[in-house]
Amino acid sequence: MLEFQVDEGGGVVVYQDDCCSGSVMSERVSRLAGSISRESERLIHCCDEEVVKELMPLVVNVLENQAHEAELEPLREDDEQLLTQQEPEKALRKPAEEKFIEFEDALEQEKGELQIQVEHCEFQTRQLELKARNSADQVSRLEERESGMKSEYTPCTSGARR
Repeated sequence: MLEFQVDEGGGVVVYQDDCCSGSVMSERVSRLAGSISRESERLIHCCDEEVVKELMPLVVNVLENQAHEAELEPLREDDEQLLTQQEPEKALRKPAEEKFIEFEDALEQEKGELQIQVEHCEFQTRQLELKARNSADQVSRLEERESGMKSEYTPCTSGARR
């Protein structure tokens, strides 16, 4: 915070508190404060100290705003630099993200195709298992029939040999 005081000799003295920023007052603000101090001394000599006392709070406010602007300027520059650095990174990331999305889509499509193949294989397996059971049943019936025919044929053939 900047502070103006009128000294005993009628001069104006400018102070800056270091409690807020700890930084040195910018050169521009310091020059402005010096110019205002000289002009204030002239006003005191030519007019009255009361005129300057009422004007000083307004001047201090303006100088404080200038000091804050001076502190913000490097931050704005840093922000602009970061944004400038970010643009190429975004440009590089965009094709990579698009490629990733294409890759994901291709994987999803392949997954769907493989799922269809799995379902088709499962269907064929069920059909082959059913055919195997039917064939086993048919073999079992044919064996029973053959056994029955053998038992009928055996008495016929044993009586004919005699």
